[in-house]
Amino acid sequence: MSGDDFRALYGRLRRARTGGGADGGRRGALRHLTPARVAAAAAEVRLGRTVSLAAPIETRPGPDNQDPAQHRMTGPAPGEAGAEGLHFARDRFAMNVHGDADSHLDALNHVLYDGELHGGVPAGDATAAEVRSLSVDLVREGIVGRGVLLDVPGLRGVPWLEPGEHVTAEDLAAAETAQGVRVGPGDVLLVRVGHRRRRREFGAWDAARGRAGLHPEAMPFLAEREVAVLGGDGNNDTAPSAVADIAFPVHVLAVQAMGVHLMDYLQFEELAAVCAQTGRWSFLCAVAPLRLPGATGSPVNPLAVL
Repeated sequence: MSGDDFRALYGRLRRARTGGGADGGRRGALRHLTPARVAAAAAEVRLGRTVSLAAPIETRPGPDNQDPAQHRMTGPAPGEAGAEGLHFARDRFAMNVHGDADSHLDALNHVLYDGELHGGVPAGDATAAEVRSLSVDLVREGIVGRGVLLDVPGLRGVPWLEPGEHVTAEDLAAAETAQGVRVGPGDVLLVRVGHRRRRREFGAWDAARGRAGLHPEAMPFLAEREVAVLGGDGNNDTAPSAVADIAFPVHVLAVQAMGVHLMDYLQFEELAAVCAQTGRWSFLCAVAPLRLPGATGSPVNPLAVL
């Protein structure tokens, strides 16, 4: 995709977003997730079964995780474990939220493009009220709605897509037809490329250099269906990028132009198996980011409730 074609697509999707009025400038695509749609999503629960969509947080370095999370026990103190009376086990975590291994959510203040954040907010001052209004604190009440899983490797009859392969709008539409489901307004769209299964079977690799993801030209599908949130078991962006000089075109289009919160590096293998077994590819989806005012993202453990 040429740079000129990308900018034309960016302009088209950004103009479509501004049609949402002032509310679209802050809540972004979450404006499609109305209280009525949240209530309707509760009807997706029939089995009473929950499935985690997050991978375990990793604390060991690897080819795709040069800056792993740090977890250390800070208690009990020496001598406390066997001592009489009350004592506590304690621990401390630190992590790079936006890595290539751990499941996380990208807030609307995460992606800067041409000096702006989503909604035309100048990106210069990270502490400015307008910038902070786009932080992960925007979803402090959580994201609850109808989730839809589209299994693109399943559609193609393969266990996973190879690094560098793209998911197109045609793939998304074909997966809908094959699975008997349709993505609609306010949905949390989850697109499986099989990244986690490939990583489990072959081991980690440098995902920054090669990974499957969506092609930028798939993003109008999300805009037309008024998707609220996009999640993938990879980074959502393909590497190498489909656009010269723009490493993360899907992030630019989704987060900055459309105001779509992204969830990267989720885990769909168990969910895909349950959906295939039950013949149901929609469910209640609940996402609860940490309350981190001003933060550009958060680790998440989304739940599918079937």
